[in-house]
Order: sequence, then structure tokens, then C-alpha cells
Amino acid sequence: MKFNTTLPSALRPYFEEELHEYEHVLKQGDLQKAWHHLERAHIIGQQYPFAHNHVHWKMLLFGIRIKSVKEVFGQIPRLLFGGVKSFVGKVPIGNPGGSNVPPLKPYPIPNDLQDIFTKAGLD
Repeated sequence: MKFNTTLPSALRPYFEEELHEYEHVLKQGDLQKAWHHLERAHIIGQQYPFAHNHVHWKMLLFGIRIKSVKEVFGQIPRLLFGGVKSFVGKVPIGNPGGSNVPPLKPYPIPNDLQDIFTKAGLD
């Protein structure tokens, strides 16, 4: 069994860029684009507990901001269990992390993100 801990340095700039873009477009009021960047950050960081839970925390706060009961209550179990599943290497790869998708369903990874994983030697 593989135990994951922290986000590899090869992924960190991409993860941080997605979170930066999230904050930037959120300040501009583009909620749809902001959410898109959170989903991308989730895909990049979902195999690493701290990064994974950090994104779910941001998603919870986003749900509160937009007053979405579904998102808020959807993020609570993801916050409780997502990091543990990351730690033991049992995440549904490619899952964007929102309450609008099943929490255990894998999804195709967007090509540009797959390229990032390939370059980092993590595909």
C-alpha cells in the first residue's frame, strides 16, 4: 500500500497557480470560472492529504459564499474522509471534488493536467 503525504514539488507550482487563479477570478465575481480553478486544483492535489483537504476547505467556503446548502453539506464528508483516502492512495482519480459529482467516481483527467502529471513523472 502506498502512503502519500505531501504534494510533490513538481506539482506544487501548478496547484498554487490554480488556487491563485481561483482567488483572482473570484474577486472579479466570475463564480463559474473560480469554481473551475478549484476543480483543477482538486484534481492536481487529490492524491496528497493536505492539498486535497485544502481544496475541499476552499470548496466549503465557496459553498457558504454562494449560499449553496448542497455544496456545504457535500463538502463536509469530503473534508472528513478525503484526506484519509489520499493518504492511503485510494482516491477516484480525476474526480473534480464538488458535490455535483459522486464522491467516489473517477473521471478522465483533462489533457493539459495529464501532461503536467506526465512531466512530473506521476502518471
